[in-house]
Amino acid sequence: MKLREPRSECERDRLAQRVARLEEQLFAAMERIGILEEDNARLQGENQQLRDENERLKQELAAARKDSSTSSKPPSSDIVKPKKPLAKDSKRRTKGGQPGHEQHLRSPFPPEAVDHFEPHTLDCCPDCGGTLVLSRCEPEVLQQVEIVERPTVVTEHQGLAYWCPHCRKVHYAPIPEPVVKAGLFGPRLTALVAFMKGVCHASFSTIRKFLRDVARVTVSRGYLAKLIGKVSDSLAPAYAELFERLPGEAVLNIDETGHKENGQKFWTWCFRAQVYTLFRIDKSRGSKVLVEVLGEEFNGVLGCDYFSAYRKYMRECDVLVQFCMAHLIRDVKFLLTLPGSEVQAYGQRLRDALRDLFGVIHRREKMTATGFQKALEAAREQVMKAATTRVPDAKHARNLAKRFREHGEAYFRFITTPGMDPTNNLAEQAIRFVVIDRHITQGTRSEKGRRWCERIWTVMATCAQQGRAVFQFLLDSVQAHLCGTPPPSLLPSGP
Repeated sequence: MKLREPRSECERDRLAQRVARLEEQLFAAMERIGILEEDNARLQGENQQLRDENERLKQELAAARKDSSTSSKPPSSDIVKPKKPLAKDSKRRTKGGQPGHEQHLRSPFPPEAVDHFEPHTLDCCPDCGGTLVLSRCEPEVLQQVEIVERPTVVTEHQGLAYWCPHCRKVHYAPIPEPVVKAGLFGPRLTALVAFMKGVCHASFSTIRKFLRDVARVTVSRGYLAKLIGKVSDSLAPAYAELFERLPGEAVLNIDETGHKENGQKFWTWCFRAQVYTLFRIDKSRGSKVLVEVLGEEFNGVLGCDYFSAYRKYMRECDVLVQFCMAHLIRDVKFLLTLPGSEVQAYGQRLRDALRDLFGVIHRREKMTATGFQKALEAAREQVMKAATTRVPDAKHARNLAKRFREHGEAYFRFITTPGMDPTNNLAEQAIRFVVIDRHITQGTRSEKGRRWCERIWTVMATCAQQGRAVFQFLLDSVQAHLCGTPPPSLLPSGP
């Protein structure tokens, strides 16, 4: 097809102008398209940045909402706990005793423990005024305990003076060494001061006021500090005995918490054995503390959380470890609070598998030993499968799956270790008192203070574990220290 040639020069000019305008419009459109493409690319980049920022903020929000149920944070960190929803058709529980609750009354003092009997009589009948005859019925009894007006006894020890005509010298009868060593306060009052300081979290000022107002004895805070040092020395042998015994334990639960000393950060370590608990305060939170206390050849099993110090000790010293299942469950519950349906589904699968595992543990009494072992093994396999398969591409999920691939067997050591608990609750419960003491007393000021805390906390936790009286052990230790006799032991003596 041939194009029609323009008829005149004028028509050719018009066509040329039109082509020029079309070319200008085309160039302008192409330039506009380029600008729009750049804007589109920029907006897509900004959109992706906003998506990434939104995802990061969601994860930070989930992390900020961590509490004691979704992490290893202590319950005291839950400043405001949400109220638990009431079950359907349930009524709010009233305060005080509940209907049907069995009444509990303290046992009365036996007759040999009563110091004074005070009979109350009637002169006549309160109804008719007639003469009364003493009945053989048991009297109504109300026992009352009271402290005496002056609860202390002051004893003055006198070393009498004797004159020797032969030597022409005055000789004084020696006062017994235990009395001299005790000084102003006797063993019982010394043990009471230690009990108030250690068990009751009392400050020296509070103890001083108590002694002044109740016992009517005025002393300085400096003298009370010396008393605590004396009691600390008396507890040293019992503490050293337990410290030497630690490396030979078959099962140990360990936990650690912060400690303050003059603004410096220390760490309180708790070692919970079957029959005793020992505390140690150290500058380090690292595995070197475990090496110093337990050695490099520890042959027992450690119950602990997933903190790096335990993993390093486990790796370098080839130590068997039972990681805390309770901490694991909190980490799994945290996955359920993260954004993303895949992460939440992964967390739910793992949580269901763990729930089945603990269901088997709770049904132990209803199963034979062989059946229980088989059920545990099957539940363990389900947990491992849920943790290591169908893992979503998210940081927390990948980390948890990696943890199971590297240390999964360390979560199930309790299956093959008699006396091993799947959680580290024993150590966490034992160290709870130390956390409370830190909040009240604000820590220590010197090495002597650290040694005192280590020893008194060890005595308190061990006596509670064995059902022994802390005050009596303190008294026995002080008396042995003053008299130079063998100190009492924190190890149980009977079978």
